[in-house]
Amino acid sequence: MIRALTLCAVALALVGVNALQTQTTEKRDPRSIRLRGDRFKPLTYDEMTPAQKTLIEHVLASPRSGVEGPFNVLLRSPEMGDLGQQFGAARFTTPVPRRLWELAILVTARHWTSHFEWYAHRRGAEQAGLSPAICDAIAAGKRPSGMKPDEEAVYNFATELLETKQVSDSTFNAAKDAFGERGVVDLIGVMGWYGTVSMILNVDRYPLPDGAQAELKPLK
Repeated sequence: MIRALTLCAVALALVGVNALQTQTTEKRDPRSIRLRGDRFKPLTYDEMTPAQKTLIEHVLASPRSGVEGPFNVLLRSPEMGDLGQQFGAARFTTPVPRRLWELAILVTARHWTSHFEWYAHRRGAEQAGLSPAICDAIAAGKRPSGMKPDEEAVYNFATELLETKQVSDSTFNAAKDAFGERGVVDLIGVMGWYGTVSMILNVDRYPLPDGAQAELKPLK
């Protein structure tokens, strides 16, 4: 009797796992994706070349949840796009906490006034624990108050680098002390990737989701 119950439980568990795997596969079916764009026509999977399909399949196999953002544009140069998506995905393995690399992305998105990048990553930053008040201040082009020491290190580093194209010794040392040399390099990489993403989105005039309003106003 116990053996029968055990076998039944195992069978039910396997059914659940298989259902979950099927659901995940369905969600990541490349033919089900719906790309968006403005100046660059949204492509369907069946229209893509083999290199373009490879790019989309690699994006869907990454820790990302979908193909929103720059990928419809990057399909026009799929080899570069595939290298770029790998570079961008490196943020998922950095020792810098997500709350902080999302902060660096927000500073970069504000610098470029990249509306979709801001829209997507403000929500990601708050989910990761960044204060909405910090996000509001960055959106307004103001220095946030009440930052934690590690947030201040990231904000100072990202803002100084973007605004002056240099980083002072004190700012560099504060970031290095907080995150180590790898962390500093990872922050530069995140900002570099999202600077590229911002340019792509701005050139394409990439649309916000239906019903969403632009949250960034021009800075004087």
